[in-house]
Amino acid sequence: MDGLLNRFVVKRLEPVVRTAGWVARAAVLMLVVLVATNVLLRYVLSWSPVGMQEAEWHLVSPIALLGMAYAVYHRADVRVDFLYERFGPRTRGWVDLLASLLTLAVGALIATLAIPYVMQSYHTGEGSPDPGGLPYRYLLKVFIPLGFALLALQGLIDVLRAGARLFSRAAPEDSREPRP
Repeated sequence: MDGLLNRFVVKRLEPVVRTAGWVARAAVLMLVVLVATNVLLRYVLSWSPVGMQEAEWHLVSPIALLGMAYAVYHRADVRVDFLYERFGPRTRGWVDLLASLLTLAVGALIATLAIPYVMQSYHTGEGSPDPGGLPYRYLLKVFIPLGFALLALQGLIDVLRAGARLFSRAAPEDSREPRP
């Protein structure tokens, strides 16, 4: 079971989350460059294009929404360590399984609920209300269901891992250690 799980989870699913994380990292770099450019344009040339200012806000969406699954993958999410540390390996395994199931459920629910919101934006051709602003705002909103679907995927990965550890014959290891 562990070999099949390892092949399926590690080789197929985790690269999707890691790739999304790298996209979020690239968006951070693009945001830094864009902010620096906007500051230079504003204070050196006294020019402040609205579209470039809006692009700053638009880059926050992939950073946050794609980055949340990547943060969970790297164990950078929030948990109550002072309680978790006191639990035995078996109890930690159950806590990890329950937390992973909740992550999966919440991610899937929000991704599903966000699809009509994105579709409404697409059908109305929503764009910026500001003159000179960016069109196609629905493309930005696509990150909502995408980001939460990735979070659900990471929840599924963690459910499979926690379940394999919890129900294997060997004692479960601490699954909440940061990944490399």
